[in-house]
Amino acid sequence: MNLRDIFNYIPEVTKPDEKKVGFNTKLKWTMIVLASFFILANIPLFGLSANALSRFEYLAIILGTDFGSIISLGIGPIVMASIILQLLTGAGIINIDTTTEEGKKFFQGIQKLLVFFFIVFEASVYVLMQGLQADPLIPYSVYILIFQLILGGLAIFYMDGVTQKWGFGSGVSLFIGAGVSWRIFTSAFQFVDNQGRNCLLNFGENGIACSGRFLVMIQSIISGHQTEFLSAISAILTTAVIFLGVAWAQSLKVEVPLSFGRIRGYGVKWPLSFFYASVIPVILTAALIANIQLFGGMLENAAAPCLIEGEVCGGMAKFASYFGFLGHFIDGQAVSGFVFWMGSTNVLDLFIKGSFLLKYLVQGITHTIFFMFFCTIFSIFWVKTSGMDSKAQAHKIAASGLQVAGFRQDERVLESILDRYIMPLTVMGGLAVGLLASIADLLGALVSGTAMLLVIMIIYQLYQSIAQQHATDMNPAMRKFMGG
Repeated sequence: MNLRDIFNYIPEVTKPDEKKVGFNTKLKWTMIVLASFFILANIPLFGLSANALSRFEYLAIILGTDFGSIISLGIGPIVMASIILQLLTGAGIINIDTTTEEGKKFFQGIQKLLVFFFIVFEASVYVLMQGLQADPLIPYSVYILIFQLILGGLAIFYMDGVTQKWGFGSGVSLFIGAGVSWRIFTSAFQFVDNQGRNCLLNFGENGIACSGRFLVMIQSIISGHQTEFLSAISAILTTAVIFLGVAWAQSLKVEVPLSFGRIRGYGVKWPLSFFYASVIPVILTAALIANIQLFGGMLENAAAPCLIEGEVCGGMAKFASYFGFLGHFIDGQAVSGFVFWMGSTNVLDLFIKGSFLLKYLVQGITHTIFFMFFCTIFSIFWVKTSGMDSKAQAHKIAASGLQVAGFRQDERVLESILDRYIMPLTVMGGLAVGLLASIADLLGALVSGTAMLLVIMIIYQLYQSIAQQHATDMNPAMRKFMGG
């Protein structure tokens, strides 16, 4: 039995019978998936002990999940499978012709197997390395936790498939956008503290401190706490500036003039966005950082016997001790080592509070370089493997009966002209989005800067997808021009 035979036994989401799914159908399934996501995010894991889940906050935002719930794995397995497959394809280790239907099916089959592997692998690692610690008082709690995480991972995977085939955009983007949007709202207006007390009931000078930044700003004005006011207002203003800046950059595009070969005097413009690879490079880069941070913390916990004098050092602890270069972690946050220099700190807030140090500036520079480099790499890989390269776009334009004005109708001519724009846009867009994401992380916002950047781009992309679908439904003749 070869791999192609195994792929036939893997359950998959059925494709719609019609070539173009209607607007109402897409909206219905997108809302169903979104509602299911929020329901699953509020189902706690059975058998989970008291964990310091706050250390997973950054990772939860990137992975579109809520740690401690049944979907704690989030999009992690999907993203990791995509990263590994892109690296293998880009390095030439795996050579698959994705231009053919057979090649596409084989590529998707390998991707599914990798996703299933990472679901089981990450579920096991999270529990066995005590990232999500099982309750010792419950029999077989370790296996129960792993089983629940696997079920949640499979649910996320298939909901992503439903969104891609029956809804708007991708489930990966939808889950991240939904999770970040909810966190932005709660970060601004959270009025219940960890003890369940409502700060609005006693909002005066000596009342309960609110955690929502907008409410903190008002409370600090009343109480006269200047530092707290500056910290809160800086987070709100940073969020607003980032939103406007990214929205403006997202609107930048290069328009290639096209005409119909058989209809003189009538043409259209083929838009190529400055952020050509969209939000995908940021998701992949941020997920890579977050996963390295998480595994670094768990490896340090596993290596604890080797770090304590007198303890027996062997087996898994001995193996984990070889990864000490990743750094030292406190509550899941790196305070030294490779992971620390790869991460970021809100330098603006540190400056306001008078605790800024030179090492945080150096950390910011290394974080920016890392982000820009990997966003560019992932941009190139994504364009090459997702049908967004010059060759695929030239075929799409030619199939629509269009050609570049002043040139003969030939796919090779189209490809050579598009080469002038697509690859430079891919590289410059990757560098720009990496720079924006890293700067946003360093300045801080109501949520992490990376999460802020992601949600803006995801919402913009979703709006474009919905608007395009609505336009084609209202005027079916436009479907040919839209590639439908």
